Amino acid sequence: MTEAKAAGRPYHHGDLRRALLAATAEAIGESGPAGLSLRDLARRAGVSHAAPAHHFGDKAGLLTAFATEGFGLLAETLDRVRERTDSLLELGVGYVRFAVGHRAHFEVMFRPELFHPDDPELVAAKWRAARALQAGVTTLPAAPEGPAAARAGLAAWSIVHGFATLWLGGALPVDQVGADPEAASREVLRLLFTLGEPGDGQRPG
Repeated sequence: MTEAKAAGRPYHHGDLRRALLAATAEAIGESGPAGLSLRDLARRAGVSHAAPAHHFGDKAGLLTAFATEGFGLLAETLDRVRERTDSLLELGVGYVRFAVGHRAHFEVMFRPELFHPDDPELVAAKWRAARALQAGVTTLPAAPEGPAAARAGLAAWSIVHGFATLWLGGALPVDQVGADPEAASREVLRLLFTLGEPGDGQRPG
């Protein structure tokens, strides 16, 4: 059995890489990244057992490519939301939408012990995603600049990432947030965005 053709299914180089990454998402969705094995991955993709190692070297190399794909997808998601809404709130909702819709990627992307964090393609993809979220800070009224803008971006990321992590972990009470992650995150973010505005019950100063 050759790498290019297994189980009677021919692959082009790019198709095989995509098939292996798709199989990775499926496997992680079932048992998490700890249970991932290259041999099982090859079986899922219908290729020779040597194919994953040929393309990615080892498990860490595979997860590096998988995390890189995830950050690229996140950046694309946030860019589309920004173009459509020009709203930091909706960027946060888009972040949560990505986390829920690409749970396997999300479980790997922020665990650098699983992959090669200094991989150039991974670093570039991470920065694209970070810039896409940071760009939403400029949509705020009296948008901060310089170091204050960086802190605002960090705050926004912390909030939406925390919400997404709590949602995926089943830690949020359904009777309070409901069953729709996008609607729930929108309500939470809207509350934080309006906290401290006139009429919220807080005293100035």
